[in-house]
Formats: sequence, C-alpha cells, structure tokens
Amino acid sequence: MVYVLLGTGFEEVEAITPLDLLRRAGVAVATVGINGKVVYGSHGIGVEADLELGQLDLTALDMIVLPGGLKGVASIRASQAAMDAVRFAWENGKYTAAICAAPTVLADLGITQGRRATCYPGFEPDLGTPNATDTAAVAVDDKLITGASAGCAVPFGLALIAALKGQEAADAVARQIVIR
Repeated sequence: MVYVLLGTGFEEVEAITPLDLLRRAGVAVATVGINGKVVYGSHGIGVEADLELGQLDLTALDMIVLPGGLKGVASIRASQAAMDAVRFAWENGKYTAAICAAPTVLADLGITQGRRATCYPGFEPDLGTPNATDTAAVAVDDKLITGASAGCAVPFGLALIAALKGQEAADAVARQIVIR
C-alpha cells in the first residue's frame, strides 16, 4: 500500500499527479488526511482523503509519499503522528518519497543525510546532504525518491511506479499518457 499524506495547504499537482499515475499502474494507493477527511490544497482545491491519519495501517505500508506546498509541509511537521509514520517507513526499509519542499521534512528526520536528493530550487541547503542537486527533476537513492517541483510531478510519479513495479510498468504508463 502506498500512502500519500495530505496536510492542509498541500500542492495539488504534486499529490494528485503521482496518485493518478500510480493507480493507472495498478498500485494500491490511499490518500491520508492529516487534518481531517477533507483537506484543502494550496490553491483551494478540496480533496476528500481515503483515510484519516489515525486509520493508517503501517503494517501494510510499501511507500509513503509527501507532496510539497509550504503549508502542507508545515502540516506534516506539526503532526507527530505523520512524522512518526514517515520515520517508520524509512526505518523499516519502505520507500520514502517527497517532492518540492517536502524533502526538507525528510531532512528533519535525518533521511536525506549523505544521500542523493533533490527539492525545490533554493531549498538544497535545508536537505543536509552534500549530494543535493538543483538540476534533477527526480533523484533516486535506493529507497529514497525525491522530486524537484510541481513541474516534475509526472517524472516523479513515474519514478514511484518504477520503484514499485519496475521500469517496464513505468514506461507503459508513460506511453498511455503520451509523454513526448
């Protein structure tokens, strides 16, 4: 199971695009509302989450995904249960993914330290790693997957598919949505 954490103020493109691509690939994905069942993104779009944070089944976790959006990232940081879920994923060898400003949450937990990672341009110093890149749309370092921005949501989503189901599955979805 892939869980996409939605905190108030999340970046809609960074949450919905990977979610859609993962579902196209046949991956079980659930959105998780940190601040309740209906969560509003940074552009005022309301999303009804599949689950509330207290309903997470960490024993079923294969991957956790953190979309960016400064207020969404602040929502994740403000929730001890959300931070504990991210820490659990990483410490138990599960894929841990974040895009835009959200990789800084991973840095708070020491996850990016010494690893290759990317984030929204200008946030690299906050990653705590000399391997931060400001030019990669997506960076993959073993079980850590990071994306740069909303404009990189498609390659980020395809990288999540490749991690879980292989490159062939990611390529099939890319063909389906006609990446040029």
